[in-house]
Amino acid sequence: MSAGGCGGGACQCHEAAAPASGSVAVETAAGVVPAEAACAAINGIVLHRPGERPDEYSLRELAWAELLRQEAVARRLLPPSQARMAPRLGTAEQAVIQQMLDDEIEVPAPSEDECRRYHTARSAHFAIGRRVHARHILFAVTDGINVAALAARAEQALLELRHRDAAPSRFAELARTLSNCPSGAEGGDLGWIGPDDCADELTAELFHNTERLDALGLHPRLVHSRYGFHIVDVLARDAGRRQSFEEVKPRIAVQLAQQSRAKALHQYMQLLAGRADVSGLVLEGADSPLVQ
Repeated sequence: MSAGGCGGGACQCHEAAAPASGSVAVETAAGVVPAEAACAAINGIVLHRPGERPDEYSLRELAWAELLRQEAVARRLLPPSQARMAPRLGTAEQAVIQQMLDDEIEVPAPSEDECRRYHTARSAHFAIGRRVHARHILFAVTDGINVAALAARAEQALLELRHRDAAPSRFAELARTLSNCPSGAEGGDLGWIGPDDCADELTAELFHNTERLDALGLHPRLVHSRYGFHIVDVLARDAGRRQSFEEVKPRIAVQLAQQSRAKALHQYMQLLAGRADVSGLVLEGADSPLVQ
């Protein structure tokens, strides 16, 4: 929840709080309607100015923040507001709401058995020194490029490399010809890399994809990253040293507690949304930073 508004950067409610009485009308495509009817609202409290609807993520964030504020008011933890627009929340109000959540959401500490099961199922994720020797071909997404055509070209190259008659040297040839990465000059060879040496999307595929933790060879699908489309070939893997349960037990306990709290908070927010009169938007998930 942002200290500069009701929880979203697009919110300017502190500049436009309407008076407590006297409905404001606004002209819309459907005709002249009350301002409240032209805006997303929680229990009649509008979340933004008419005609200035934020993007959907920011709008949901505003909605969750207002739901929490109204719940705090109902519990007499915050004073009521007479404004028709969701009021600006300061640091003190946010702290009150955070304390309300802490008091409401009680998450038991995970048991040792739960922690052990988590470690057993994900022991590879707790390895130190994991590395892969990989090469790639990058089809970079740049301003003005036809992304669909670029993706089609990348898929075509991948299909060529996956063909059973593809020569072993073909990957390096295509990398030199097509790749937008400087590594293309080296046949796409990235050398030995660890989880912190590449884009997050590549890290997820190379080190955290449970279906391919030990896989070698050409990745069967394009890997999408913030930079574009990658054809990835894993030449070798170093599994590193897998940490014992005792070494990582505190970290696992924290992770499990965080997961349980996130689930409980999500359920709590859905309960608030189910009791509220929500208009002008659909609340599908708890996006508020307070909930996250």
